[in-house]
Amino acid sequence: MCTLVLVGEQDDTIERILSMFNTITVVGASRHSDKAAYNVPFLMQREGWKIIPVNPYADRLYGEPAYRRIFDIPGGVTFVNVFRPAAEAPEVAQQAIDAGASALWLQLGITSPRARSMAREAGLLYVEDRCLIVEQRRLGVSAPTVS
Repeated sequence: MCTLVLVGEQDDTIERILSMFNTITVVGASRHSDKAAYNVPFLMQREGWKIIPVNPYADRLYGEPAYRRIFDIPGGVTFVNVFRPAAEAPEVAQQAIDAGASALWLQLGITSPRARSMAREAGLLYVEDRCLIVEQRRLGVSAPTVS
């Protein structure tokens, strides 16, 4: 799981994302329970968020259907969380933009100036190099209820 916490300027954006979206599309969700890409989405699900896993090698994760690509998800996406190498971030950002996402979050250790620029240019809320579960716990944000 993630351990680093950096307090600072992204707190408003982080809190806004966590408060606005009750569904998280996780690109790079892992089948292996010893990886952060498995545990972070699993823990967010336990905290009340719906998880939509994107993994081309899995049929189900966290009790949910897994999708090969963002474009395969019926009904589109709102909040995309990325567990892929930084070199793949611009491609994922473009897929998120094309699918109508409103927020893009690159996990701890992942930064991409190109993905950042693309997301901001498209008007997406954007976070990078932060751990989703660490930030959720640090800020004490609960999953928004479905209305």
